[in-house]
Amino acid sequence: MPRTKEFDRDEAVRRAMQVFWEQGYEATSTDDLLRAMGIGRQSMYDTFGDKHGLYLEALRAYQAEYSANLMECLRSHPSPLGAIREFLLSIPNGTQKARARGCLSVNATTELAHADAEVATLLKTGGAVGHGALERVVKEAQRKGELNPKLDARVAAGFLLSTIGGLRLSAKAGTPPEALRDVVDFALAGLKAQ
Repeated sequence: MPRTKEFDRDEAVRRAMQVFWEQGYEATSTDDLLRAMGIGRQSMYDTFGDKHGLYLEALRAYQAEYSANLMECLRSHPSPLGAIREFLLSIPNGTQKARARGCLSVNATTELAHADAEVATLLKTGGAVGHGALERVVKEAQRKGELNPKLDARVAAGFLLSTIGGLRLSAKAGTPPEALRDVVDFALAGLKAQ
Protein backbone atom coordinates (compact mmCIF):
# COMPACT_ATOMS: atom_id res chain seq x y z
CA MET A 1 0.00 0.00 0.00
CA PRO A 2 1.54 3.35 -1.07
CA ARG A 3 2.20 5.93 1.62
CA THR A 4 0.15 9.10 1.63
CA LYS A 5 2.18 12.18 0.79
CA GLU A 6 2.80 14.11 3.98
CA PHE A 7 3.51 17.53 2.49
CA ASP A 8 1.65 20.32 0.75
CA ARG A 9 2.51 19.97 -2.93
CA ASP A 10 1.71 23.61 -3.80
CA GLU A 11 3.85 24.88 -0.93
CA ALA A 12 6.70 22.58 -1.97
CA VAL A 13 6.49 23.93 -5.54
CA ARG A 14 6.50 27.54 -4.24
CA ARG A 15 9.60 26.83 -2.18
CA ALA A 16 11.34 25.15 -5.10
CA MET A 17 10.37 28.08 -7.31
CA GLN A 18 12.15 30.46 -4.93
CA VAL A 19 15.34 28.39 -5.07
CA PHE A 20 15.31 28.17 -8.88
CA TRP A 21 14.54 31.89 -9.06
CA GLU A 22 17.43 32.82 -6.78
CA GLN A 23 20.03 30.38 -8.13
CA GLY A 24 18.98 29.36 -11.64
CA TYR A 25 18.34 25.85 -12.88
CA GLU A 26 21.89 24.63 -13.38
CA ALA A 27 23.24 26.02 -10.09
CA THR A 28 20.42 24.44 -8.07
CA SER A 29 21.19 20.99 -6.70
CA THR A 30 18.64 18.38 -5.71
CA ASP A 31 19.84 18.78 -2.12
CA ASP A 32 19.11 22.54 -2.30
CA LEU A 33 15.57 21.73 -3.38
CA LEU A 34 15.02 19.05 -0.75
CA ARG A 35 16.17 21.40 2.02
CA ALA A 36 13.94 24.22 0.79
CA MET A 37 10.88 22.00 0.32
CA GLY A 38 11.42 20.06 3.54
CA ILE A 39 10.79 16.70 1.88
CA GLY A 40 12.78 13.54 1.27
CA ARG A 41 14.47 12.55 -1.97
CA GLN A 42 12.04 9.73 -2.70
CA SER A 43 9.04 12.00 -2.14
CA MET A 44 10.47 14.46 -4.64
CA TYR A 45 11.04 11.78 -7.26
CA ASP A 46 7.65 10.14 -6.65
CA THR A 47 5.83 13.46 -6.89
CA PHE A 48 7.73 15.43 -9.54
CA GLY A 49 9.75 12.81 -11.41
CA ASP A 50 13.06 14.64 -11.28
CA LYS A 51 14.63 18.08 -10.95
CA HIS A 52 13.53 19.01 -14.48
CA GLY A 53 9.92 18.01 -13.81
CA LEU A 54 9.95 20.08 -10.63
CA TYR A 55 11.43 23.03 -12.54
CA LEU A 56 8.67 22.88 -15.15
CA GLU A 57 6.04 22.81 -12.42
CA ALA A 58 7.70 25.72 -10.61
CA LEU A 59 7.87 27.71 -13.87
CA ARG A 60 4.16 27.03 -14.51
CA ALA A 61 3.32 28.21 -10.99
CA TYR A 62 5.40 31.35 -11.48
CA GLN A 63 3.73 32.14 -14.78
CA ALA A 64 0.27 31.68 -13.29
CA GLU A 65 1.13 34.00 -10.39
CA TYR A 66 2.81 36.56 -12.66
CA SER A 67 -0.16 36.53 -15.07
CA ALA A 68 -2.60 37.00 -12.20
CA ASN A 69 -0.56 39.97 -10.91
CA LEU A 70 -0.40 41.50 -14.40
CA MET A 71 -4.15 41.06 -14.93
CA GLU A 72 -4.95 42.52 -11.52
CA CYS A 73 -2.77 45.55 -12.15
CA LEU A 74 -4.26 46.11 -15.60
CA ARG A 75 -7.86 45.73 -14.34
CA SER A 76 -7.59 47.70 -11.13
CA HIS A 77 -6.49 51.03 -12.56
CA PRO A 78 -9.09 53.48 -13.91
CA SER A 79 -6.73 54.54 -16.70
CA PRO A 80 -5.42 51.87 -19.12
CA LEU A 81 -2.28 53.93 -19.73
CA GLY A 82 -1.91 54.43 -15.98
CA ALA A 83 -2.15 50.66 -15.51
CA ILE A 84 0.59 50.05 -18.08
CA ARG A 85 2.77 52.72 -16.46
CA GLU A 86 2.19 51.31 -12.97
CA PHE A 87 3.12 47.81 -14.08
CA LEU A 88 6.28 48.97 -15.86
CA LEU A 89 7.30 51.10 -12.88
CA SER A 90 6.84 48.14 -10.53
CA ILE A 91 10.18 46.89 -11.87
CA PRO A 92 12.43 49.84 -10.93
CA ASN A 93 10.30 50.58 -7.87
CA GLY A 94 10.69 47.04 -6.53
CA THR A 95 13.09 46.17 -3.76
CA GLN A 96 16.79 45.73 -4.44
CA LYS A 97 16.37 41.99 -3.84
CA ALA A 98 13.50 41.77 -6.33
CA ARG A 99 15.46 43.68 -8.97
CA ALA A 100 18.56 41.51 -8.40
CA ARG A 101 16.78 38.19 -8.85
CA GLY A 102 14.98 39.34 -11.97
CA CYS A 103 12.03 37.51 -13.47
CA LEU A 104 11.95 33.71 -13.42
CA SER A 105 10.57 33.63 -16.98
CA VAL A 106 13.31 35.95 -18.28
CA ASN A 107 15.89 33.93 -16.34
CA ALA A 108 14.54 30.73 -17.89
CA THR A 109 14.66 32.32 -21.33
CA THR A 110 18.30 33.26 -21.03
CA GLU A 111 19.40 30.06 -19.29
CA LEU A 112 17.38 27.26 -20.86
CA ALA A 113 14.94 28.17 -23.64
CA HIS A 114 17.50 27.81 -26.42
CA ALA A 115 18.25 24.19 -25.44
CA ASP A 116 15.10 22.93 -23.69
CA ALA A 117 12.01 22.56 -25.85
CA GLU A 118 9.66 22.07 -22.87
CA VAL A 119 10.86 25.27 -21.21
CA ALA A 120 10.64 27.13 -24.54
CA THR A 121 7.04 25.95 -25.03
CA LEU A 122 6.03 27.04 -21.52
CA LEU A 123 7.60 30.44 -22.04
CA LYS A 124 5.90 30.86 -25.41
CA THR A 125 2.52 30.03 -23.90
CA GLY A 126 3.07 32.40 -20.98
CA GLY A 127 4.24 35.12 -23.33
CA ALA A 128 1.10 34.73 -25.43
CA VAL A 129 -1.09 35.26 -22.35
CA GLY A 130 0.82 38.40 -21.39
CA HIS A 131 0.76 39.65 -24.97
CA GLY A 132 -3.01 39.19 -25.17
CA ALA A 133 -3.60 41.08 -21.92
CA LEU A 134 -1.37 43.95 -23.00
CA GLU A 135 -2.99 44.13 -26.42
CA ARG A 136 -6.44 44.46 -24.82
CA VAL A 137 -5.19 47.26 -22.55
CA VAL A 138 -3.52 49.07 -25.46
CA LYS A 139 -6.81 48.94 -27.41
CA GLU A 140 -8.68 50.28 -24.39
CA ALA A 141 -6.13 53.09 -23.99
CA GLN A 142 -6.62 53.93 -27.65
CA ARG A 143 -10.42 54.01 -27.22
CA LYS A 144 -9.98 56.41 -24.29
CA GLY A 145 -7.63 58.66 -26.25
CA GLU A 146 -4.62 57.86 -24.03
CA LEU A 147 -2.52 56.25 -26.77
CA ASN A 148 -1.99 56.98 -30.43
CA PRO A 149 -5.00 55.55 -32.29
CA LYS A 150 -2.80 54.75 -35.31
CA LEU A 151 -0.71 52.24 -33.35
CA ASP A 152 -1.01 48.59 -34.26
CA ALA A 153 -2.15 47.29 -30.85
CA ARG A 154 -0.59 43.86 -31.50
CA VAL A 155 2.80 45.40 -32.26
CA ALA A 156 2.52 47.82 -29.30
CA ALA A 157 1.77 44.87 -26.98
CA GLY A 158 4.85 43.07 -28.31
CA PHE A 159 6.90 46.21 -27.71
CA LEU A 160 5.62 46.42 -24.12
CA LEU A 161 6.34 42.74 -23.50
CA SER A 162 9.89 43.22 -24.82
CA THR A 163 10.24 46.36 -22.71
CA ILE A 164 9.19 44.42 -19.59
CA GLY A 165 11.75 41.70 -20.35
CA GLY A 166 14.46 44.26 -21.01
CA LEU A 167 13.67 46.15 -17.83
CA ARG A 168 13.79 42.92 -15.81
CA LEU A 169 17.10 41.89 -17.34
CA SER A 170 18.59 45.36 -16.91
CA ALA A 171 17.42 45.50 -13.29
CA LYS A 172 19.02 42.13 -12.62
CA ALA A 173 22.26 43.39 -14.17
CA GLY A 174 22.30 46.29 -11.71
CA THR A 175 21.00 49.20 -13.80
CA PRO A 176 19.99 51.92 -11.31
CA PRO A 177 16.24 52.36 -10.73
CA GLU A 178 16.29 55.97 -11.98
CA ALA A 179 17.71 54.83 -15.33
CA LEU A 180 15.00 52.16 -15.57
CA ARG A 181 12.35 54.80 -14.84
CA ASP A 182 13.75 56.88 -17.71
CA VAL A 183 13.29 53.87 -20.00
CA VAL A 184 9.66 53.54 -18.87
CA ASP A 185 9.03 57.24 -19.59
CA PHE A 186 10.70 56.98 -23.00
CA ALA A 187 8.74 53.85 -23.96
CA LEU A 188 5.40 55.37 -22.96
CA ALA A 189 6.17 58.66 -24.72
CA GLY A 190 6.70 56.72 -27.94
CA LEU A 191 3.32 55.03 -27.60
CA LYS A 192 1.55 58.33 -26.92
CA ALA A 193 3.13 60.23 -29.84
CA GLN A 194 0.49 61.34 -32.33
